[in-house]
Amino acid sequence: MPDHFSSVTDSLRLGSRAVIGGIAAVVAILAVAAGLLFAALPDANAFNARVEQIFVQNNNLTSQAEIKLLEVLAQSGTAFSDVLSSYRVIIFILLIFAAALLIVTLIFLLLLIGLNRRMIEIRRAGIEVQSLRILRSENAVMLNDMAFSLTPAAIETLSVLAEARMDDDILTGVQIEAMISGRDAADCEEAAGATRIKRLRDALGNQLVTELLVRNIARKGYALSVAKEAIRVD
Repeated sequence: MPDHFSSVTDSLRLGSRAVIGGIAAVVAILAVAAGLLFAALPDANAFNARVEQIFVQNNNLTSQAEIKLLEVLAQSGTAFSDVLSSYRVIIFILLIFAAALLIVTLIFLLLLIGLNRRMIEIRRAGIEVQSLRILRSENAVMLNDMAFSLTPAAIETLSVLAEARMDDDILTGVQIEAMISGRDAADCEEAAGATRIKRLRDALGNQLVTELLVRNIARKGYALSVAKEAIRVD
């Protein structure tokens, strides 16, 4: 139990660090993007400086129309400067809004991942196999308080696995096929036993129940993940 609590604590710490790191990364990326964007924007007074340069270079302009044109240019430069300044404020507000949305999205995503993991743990704990009763005459199996109607072939496969579990044995596909068909193991194939296991899992239907009940041990064979004391074959 202390190991379980320590693993949960470690998971919480890692989750908190991931959230903090993700938020920091989002803020850093947006800060860099904002810096590059503002650096790429032209100076708000660039247009005014250009108009002033035109005034200096063309100080020999004396006609009323020419002077009026330069005044219009100067006014346009001032308007451009004001517009560009307002654009900077708008861009800054949008970046802040984008940062807030990304941070909230990241937090909700991590919360959903945590909730999904927690739900899987609850579901697994909720259907932990406490008792397994095989009713051959009725072609049914009682798993805790749940009843499953199976085909005769699936019942035979489950019965063989149950008997092997009570003897602490692990059966290969060849052994399963030999025990059910009554033939010699030399005349049976691994694929035939594997097919029987697959049909049993299909008959049980619920993938989670199947994973908890029938276990595939690499390079060894198949076994039931049920305590011997919980198994009863009628």
